[in-house]
Amino acid sequence: MTPQLETINIPHLPNAPVHVALYRNVENSASLRQQLLAGNADFEYALIDASMVLSRQHAIAAIFRAVNDYSNNRLKSHNVHSEIVISFSPATNITESFRKFGITDSTKDLLVVKVSVSSEITHDSVAAHLESSVVATSVPFDDQSLSEISDITKIKKAYKLGALPSPGTKIDRAQTKAPTDDDVKRRLELSILGAIALRGS
Repeated sequence: MTPQLETINIPHLPNAPVHVALYRNVENSASLRQQLLAGNADFEYALIDASMVLSRQHAIAAIFRAVNDYSNNRLKSHNVHSEIVISFSPATNITESFRKFGITDSTKDLLVVKVSVSSEITHDSVAAHLESSVVATSVPFDDQSLSEISDITKIKKAYKLGALPSPGTKIDRAQTKAPTDDDVKRRLELSILGAIALRGS
């Protein structure tokens, strides 16, 4: 199945377009993780457990931070793809970041990110490689898809946002100005974006 691969151009980093694909029901997470651990250059991707991604904006903020650090020679890890996984984390511990946000052998929903760090890496080359490598259902990289995947409880725990309400929490709608689910999710998203922006700064 041809992946629904989206290519995003970061405005002030025109030389590093970013290719993003979202998958559900991944059947070969263990082998993908093994390729990553083995350092297989063909599998140099950021492989993120999509249940830890709240929204499209959440993902783009982490990607932006990592690509920006890459372009300014500020990487804390060995390449921009591992840096993307680390950039999702509010903590600076690299091992902890991979444990919470990276692919595991049991990952069912996967966000895949590839940065064009060379001219050979194109939308078509990434799409072809993913088509032959990932055994899963490709879905659009959008808020609708992510809302069906996100594990709000795990995300709040990772970002230490337990005090914030979760979307879907029963709120007395008779109260004046009771927040809607969208309001609750937006507040959560803003707190996460702040954590990403401030990490290690």
